Amino acid sequence: MTTQETETAPANAVAEAKQNRKGRVGARRAPVAPAKTKSGKRARRTASAPKRKQGGGAGRVSKGGTILELLKRSGGVTAKELIKTTGWQEHSVRGFLSSLRKRMGLKIVSTKAENGERSYGLEG
Repeated sequence: MTTQETETAPANAVAEAKQNRKGRVGARRAPVAPAKTKSGKRARRTASAPKRKQGGGAGRVSKGGTILELLKRSGGVTAKELIKTTGWQEHSVRGFLSSLRKRMGLKIVSTKAENGERSYGLEG
């Protein structure tokens, strides 16, 4: 190798390296969301899975119906009894009673006993 060849060799090596690096980089894509893919097969109910019944069915009493029956008693019902019967939390029972007032237009009377226990009943 001559002096001239050794001086250009490193320059050519650098140029080749840059060219090789450029060749590896892919084309830039537009910054957009990817196209949606089709969803796969949906899960289907197998023959062994039980089907849900529509509606309450005959003989089934809802918790709301139970509360209405308890409110119709002559002495009313205490908040603790409603909580125990329905299994709801106290704020859920009070919310349901409020919805009875607003949606069904029932007159619900709330009284507080001497021991501090709250009881509810229907007026009329």
